[in-house]
Amino acid sequence: MKLRIVSRKIYNYIRYDLKEIAFPSSLPDPPNTQILPKLTLHQKYLVLKHASRLYIASWTRDIGPDLRPHDHTTNSATEDREEKEGMEMSSWEELAVAARGGMETLRPALQRVYMMRASAYRDGLKAFVEGYQDGIKEVMEGRERSESEKKGNGENKTL
Repeated sequence: MKLRIVSRKIYNYIRYDLKEIAFPSSLPDPPNTQILPKLTLHQKYLVLKHASRLYIASWTRDIGPDLRPHDHTTNSATEDREEKEGMEMSSWEELAVAARGGMETLRPALQRVYMMRASAYRDGLKAFVEGYQDGIKEVMEGRERSESEKKGNGENKTL
């Protein structure tokens, strides 16, 4: 009888507890979550097709007309391109073009971005220090005035 109880406890320990110790299960889902049904192979194909179309559309928006290899341009497209060349590119556009060019073109573009940010930080810090110094000067001048007024009022009172 004891052998049966001991063997049952060992069996249950190995079956339930040891498995939980070796491979702990994750926390249970909250009670309000609904488990979504698994997608069929056709539904997975449709999701992949839609996602790839969105991904390709995002790249064609980012690349721009200058880097599209087989883009047959019309006169109006070349005019638009000439107008865009006159405008300055934003730093994000510049980085996107540089990233497509490889590491050789990306490094100088990143250095320019870092230098712009560093100069903006330096200018902001200088403006803050100047404002702080002006504020200190105003406070010190106010204290000097109040001290001189106190001295002036003290001399008037003694007379």
